[in-house]
Amino acid sequence: MIRDLPANQEVPDHVRDRDTARRLRGAFNAALRLSASYTAMLDVPRVADLSLMQDPAFARALIRCGQNPVVLPSGMIVLQRRLWGLALAMLPRAAPPADLTAQLRAAGLHRTPLLLSPETACPLPTRLCLRRPQRLLRLCLHAEPQAQRRALHGKWRNQLRRAEQSAILLRIERLPPDPDHAVLRAEAQQARIKGYTHWPATLTAAFAAEAPDQTHLFRVLHRGETVAHMLFLTHGRRATYHLGHTTPMGRQLHAHNFLLWRAMRHFAQSGHTEMELGPATPRAPGLDRFKTRSGARSVPTGGTWLYWRPLDDRRSTA
Repeated sequence: MIRDLPANQEVPDHVRDRDTARRLRGAFNAALRLSASYTAMLDVPRVADLSLMQDPAFARALIRCGQNPVVLPSGMIVLQRRLWGLALAMLPRAAPPADLTAQLRAAGLHRTPLLLSPETACPLPTRLCLRRPQRLLRLCLHAEPQAQRRALHGKWRNQLRRAEQSAILLRIERLPPDPDHAVLRAEAQQARIKGYTHWPATLTAAFAAEAPDQTHLFRVLHRGETVAHMLFLTHGRRATYHLGHTTPMGRQLHAHNFLLWRAMRHFAQSGHTEMELGPATPRAPGLDRFKTRSGARSVPTGGTWLYWRPLDDRRSTA
């Protein structure tokens, strides 16, 4: 769907046989499809709380890129990596279940070191701290536009008003599943210049291929040219800011204020309740200020921890 709107409105190590790996992948895909259709039918509340990295579309995108995530019996997605030749598993952006050890055993991962990175502080098994909690910037989306406007900082709101009064157009569309798309090329160049890491273009394109309705590309046009854009990915009732870029003209027009505001209203009207704006970045205070003045609040993550069952066993028998 495209709309123009005016401004003023890897397989586990023990699995060596390729046929077995293919069957496992097929079974995993079938389980994901079944889970998606079942939860869509029932609209169970926990779907609204899925983080982006626990969304089935993210797992399917990883598979499309040649990786092999594992789904625990509870439906949680575990990633697999190798670091200096050591196999590691990761449970990203999720609180571990109470029967974590049993679920890891069922998945054949009970002897693999596991990295835990819950979204928020939560009960955890015996573990070692690798990284203290960080801060995320999160926006509450209001159903009423007046309430959303009141949450804006005065200077941010004035910049928005000037953007709304300028001769610009808004276009909302899906992201084409092309890793060489101009939006992804601009993101790669910007990441190199500013020195930050982000999803590879192939992964973002794979997500777009697997879940086109969960990609939302907002662009501002001025005199027929794109002067700024933002890409959001949706999961459950949340929307996550994924990437963005602006030109000198876009900055002059306060296009990012306009884009973020219109994204807030778009997602609020479609039933989303929160917008994730990414981690706080003390080395980029201007970016953090832009986000907090839009109404975002800073919330702590649950940190990053190492859980390994043999370590747990030794501590419990000590």
